[in-house]
Amino acid sequence: MRPDTEDDTGPLAAMLCFDLYAASRSVTSVYRTLLDPLGLTYPQYLVMVVLWRHEECTVREVLQELQLDYNTVSPLLKRLETRGLLIRRRRPDDERSVTVALTDEGREMRERTRHIPEIIGEAMGIDGPTIARLQEILRTITTSATARAAAS
Repeated sequence: MRPDTEDDTGPLAAMLCFDLYAASRSVTSVYRTLLDPLGLTYPQYLVMVVLWRHEECTVREVLQELQLDYNTVSPLLKRLETRGLLIRRRRPDDERSVTVALTDEGREMRERTRHIPEIIGEAMGIDGPTIARLQEILRTITTSATARAAAS
């Protein structure tokens, strides 16, 4: 958090966490306008991005990449499976482990979303090197805050 000083815009403007929250909501809003016509929510899109990269992986791997818990991801997977974009199946060698894989329709969805990263980049209004630096800072914040929360 920034020092406890207020500027002309009030106390929220002094809170880094509010800036992060507001930026996240704004970018997610841009995603919504791009994903709604495809029938995807932003969290569903994130699951698909993981699968487009791996084609097939365990639910545990999806959870780790998205940094989410099972109770959040499980309904997303169920909805995407109902839409025919992925399939879930128990691994024959370990019944406790569930594998998630793209269907042909799920692979085709990737083509319909290829334009999204470029539009999001433009919407952010910052250049590539600045985006890279921002990602580095945000990952540092995430790692540090996660460690702090775990220690509490």
